[in-house]
Amino acid sequence: MGEFWPVPDVLAHLAGRWRVARTVRDLGTGDEGEFTGVTVFGPLDGAGLLHEESGTFTWQGVARPATRTLRFLPGRAPGTADVRFADGRPFHDLDLTSGRHVADHPCAADLYRGEFTVRDADHWRTVWRVRGPAKDLLLVTDYSREA
Repeated sequence: MGEFWPVPDVLAHLAGRWRVARTVRDLGTGDEGEFTGVTVFGPLDGAGLLHEESGTFTWQGVARPATRTLRFLPGRAPGTADVRFADGRPFHDLDLTSGRHVADHPCAADLYRGEFTVRDADHWRTVWRVRGPAKDLLLVTDYSREA
């Protein structure tokens, strides 16, 4: 078995409930934060999955509730996904057929580069590097499937 775990159908693989642990580091200031919570990939009307994340984000010692919603739609190629923000704007593509994928998302003057890796049937990770005039961030998120 290789370093990555191939996923023939990303939408089928992600469906369900995942525990989430994310670290956020500001590489410019050295500040660190963390998010802990749950992501549910549930059925979306039509086709695809609705990604609903909820939990607690702690930054500089202050804990706040945090949520995020994304839409994972069927991608151009079989087994892939077209990831969109809640309002339908494009975010990135996602192809885990090799167990690893890199995606870019330009946002105003910033560039978000995400690396997605699958370790096994129940664990995957995203690493987002955000660079821009006012941002220098590293976000690492580990997902563990809930039984």
